[in-house]
Amino acid sequence: MDFTIHSTFLPHDDPDASLAFYRDELGFEVRNDVGQGKMRWITVGPPGQPGTSIVLHPPVADPGVTDDERRMIAEMMAKGTYAMIILATPDLDGAFERLQAGDVEIVQEPAEQPYGVRDCAVRDPAGNMIRINEVRG
Repeated sequence: MDFTIHSTFLPHDDPDASLAFYRDELGFEVRNDVGQGKMRWITVGPPGQPGTSIVLHPPVADPGVTDDERRMIAEMMAKGTYAMIILATPDLDGAFERLQAGDVEIVQEPAEQPYGVRDCAVRDPAGNMIRINEVRG
């Protein structure tokens, strides 16, 4: 089998703030923006990688989600424990400097991890953890 990752989903609770973060802070392209108000599905992705996308979505829009589950999702998003994505870059220090200069919540500065990865961590406006690994060539 030959697989690639086409898209993954991350929740948002403020589509405009999430859009600004992924477009302006991370430099991702906006590929689609559908819906209105807080009920928007925004597809973004890294430039030059048209086959890989992140869909920013309202997690409570699913009609199968109960009120209790909606509350739990909101609580987990607020704590930053609901969703996570790991990005990679060959220039971790440069990426971190650009993020630090912006309006980004820094969780961890670049550091060598005991499991062999050098990375840093930030949160997006919805609380999603974004770890950025340094790709060593």
